Amino acid sequence: MLTGKQKRFLRSKAHHLDPIFQVGKGGTNENMYGQIRDALEARELIKVSVLQNCEEDKDTVAENLSKRSGAELVQVIGNTIVLYKESKEKKTIELPS
Repeated sequence: MLTGKQKRFLRSKAHHLDPIFQVGKGGTNENMYGQIRDALEARELIKVSVLQNCEEDKDTVAENLSKRSGAELVQVIGNTIVLYKESKEKKTIELPS
């Protein structure tokens, strides 16, 4: 579980990132969860964009993505979701305590 201080730190890190996944009309699926897990292992911090034609609510999508990928939900702002998961192999982000 992330503290408020850690979430603020991660939000500042994520500010300059571009979304690398888009959730559209089809919603989320197992293939997407796997790809997000792989991306989180490589990058630790990612953004996911929820398109306007997505049939699911963005908060529901964010909750599903964080649960199914084992990531921490950092923020949902607008139609963008920020996820964080500490990498086992390529740890680059040092969280404040």
